[in-house]
Amino acid sequence: MSVKGKTHGRLRLFFMWPLILSIFLLIVNICVCLVNMKAGAVMGAGVAVYVLAAMIVFLYRKPRLTRDLLSFAMDYAQIQKQLLTELSVPYGILDKNGRILWVNRELSSIGAKEKNKNIFTVFPELKKKQMPEGDEKVVLHVAKDEDSDAARYYRIELKNVPVPDHFESEEIMEIGDVGSGLVAFYVFDETESVGYSRELEDQKLVAGLIYLDNYDEALESIEEVRRSLLIALIDRKITKYISNMGGIVKKIEKDKYFVAVKQKYVAQMQNDRFYLLEDVKTVNIGNDMAVTLSIGLGMNADTYDGNYEYARTAIDMALGRGGDQAVVKDGENISYFGGRSQQMEKNTRVKARVKAHALRELVMNKDCVYIMGHQIGDIDSLGAAIGIYRAVSFLDKSAHIVVNSFTSSVRPMMERFMNNPDYPADFFVSGDDALQRIGENDVLVIVDVNRPSFTECPQLLEKAGTIVVLDHHRQTREVVEDAVLSYIEPYASSTCEMVAEILQYMGDGIRIKSVEADAIYAGIIIDTNNFLNKTGVRTFEAAAYLRRNGADIVRVRKMFRDKMEEFKARAEAVRDAEVFENSFAIGVCPADGLESPTVTGAQAANELLNIVGIKATFVLTEYNNCIYISARSIDEVNVQLIMERLGGGGHMNVAGAQMTGCSVEEAREYVKVTIKQMLEEGAI
Repeated sequence: MSVKGKTHGRLRLFFMWPLILSIFLLIVNICVCLVNMKAGAVMGAGVAVYVLAAMIVFLYRKPRLTRDLLSFAMDYAQIQKQLLTELSVPYGILDKNGRILWVNRELSSIGAKEKNKNIFTVFPELKKKQMPEGDEKVVLHVAKDEDSDAARYYRIELKNVPVPDHFESEEIMEIGDVGSGLVAFYVFDETESVGYSRELEDQKLVAGLIYLDNYDEALESIEEVRRSLLIALIDRKITKYISNMGGIVKKIEKDKYFVAVKQKYVAQMQNDRFYLLEDVKTVNIGNDMAVTLSIGLGMNADTYDGNYEYARTAIDMALGRGGDQAVVKDGENISYFGGRSQQMEKNTRVKARVKAHALRELVMNKDCVYIMGHQIGDIDSLGAAIGIYRAVSFLDKSAHIVVNSFTSSVRPMMERFMNNPDYPADFFVSGDDALQRIGENDVLVIVDVNRPSFTECPQLLEKAGTIVVLDHHRQTREVVEDAVLSYIEPYASSTCEMVAEILQYMGDGIRIKSVEADAIYAGIIIDTNNFLNKTGVRTFEAAAYLRRNGADIVRVRKMFRDKMEEFKARAEAVRDAEVFENSFAIGVCPADGLESPTVTGAQAANELLNIVGIKATFVLTEYNNCIYISARSIDEVNVQLIMERLGGGGHMNVAGAQMTGCSVEEAREYVKVTIKQMLEEGAI
């Protein structure tokens, strides 16, 4: 074996020691000669023999020793390679393009068997842009065959490996681009730990609350001797539903239950869309009214108490959205299920009286009250604000209504208050004025809206010290935080109906002026579509109260007659409407020449409901670079659920949404896709 090359470091020093010693001996020999020539001659002969022997040994033994060292190094490298090949951790070398250059046995066993095969085909979750740069280490978690029972989960680590400069010119094999180094590829099987983590997640406690929505009303609809049987049947269905999942049920009140189940069963309940909601409705032993319930579940809080608070929030949202539905609060995420039934009107007005007294006590200790509705305010928002103004004035407190802009639909009513000597000059104030005026000891009353972003001036909520919310729309994820008093009743026909009830309990001797009664009455008329939608006993009672206080039906009707342009636009929207899936009418309302095209679009949606076979209507209106969608139904479809998918909300029969960044045709297609998807899911 011929070995040519240079030695370095300690090995070179080892080979050079005879030469160094020879030089040292020559120097000593010269010194001896200077002292004694005979002694120097004798020593010189010995040094010559030593130098000759050292040279022979150096020239003869160095190649053999180098060969032995190289042989050892090769054997050592072979051992290292064998160890890497048999290493229990899957390991490989990649180039910068993700091509596999070398793999050990373990990595080969999980799919990376062929050299020059791209790693991205073995682990599709890994992308080229995720390859490490510089000294960074990339860590990824991937799964193989995730859809099968034998799915495996891996943690992948990628790290750059520097390559010597001369390696780039290696001609033995083509290994691709290694100019910036190779990539070490480690794979760790974490299937077992993932399984344990999932098992721990599945074993977590989920707290739940179940409330019967119409307990008293259902009991009153049957004879007394059957009431205990009805309660027993409902208890049995709830207990059976929870017990089948290994949970516990505790009845905490006559119409309230606390439940606890393992988290692994929540997905099962969501997949069957909480069939308990429909199962309870089948209980019928002669009761005229089907029993409905609401479910609130809380999960993934830091403590059990946190889960219970989540459950309370969830049940409040379920009730606030009208009941007959389930709400799951998973941390910050909220999911809704059900909500197909019409909300039953409560016959008792106890809640209205309690809220009226609470509002009275709240206002009495404050300096001023600011009343604010929603953007592009309608007559329900205006009428409710005027009603609250009258209640506050009765308590000898100053009040202002926040209005930034108004449309033609409310202008006739607003003009009756502007420049009216019976009302102050600052009866209406803008949002900017309110921001300048409002103080810590003032109250902000929000009417006809419960979403902060939809209010006339969202910034006002941040400055207000005390906030009150009065609304009849179902709640969504976006709610007003820290409201001192919240009165949200989805069964009410309008906020004006709620305000009319509150006025009756604010105090003895309160008298509403006829112009104010007209405004509140108009709000009820518009939101009920002339007493056709969501009209109950309490709606007519509120209307009767307003009539006694001077509301004029003829005057209100004349005030809200349509202009010819609006009538034609509404007719155009109806004429060009498309029937989708044989049940849904979708139209577009032209906005050209209309002062309030969104109102006209809503009217067109109401008109389309008069067509036989139509279950729900959707009218799109483009206004101020935004697509407004007005959705209406009678009783078969919950349009609120559809509008929530589009970022909006509302009631079961009256809802809406706003879309930006798209054309009318794109918005129309999006509505169709949403409807079709929800039909396939069974959500509507």
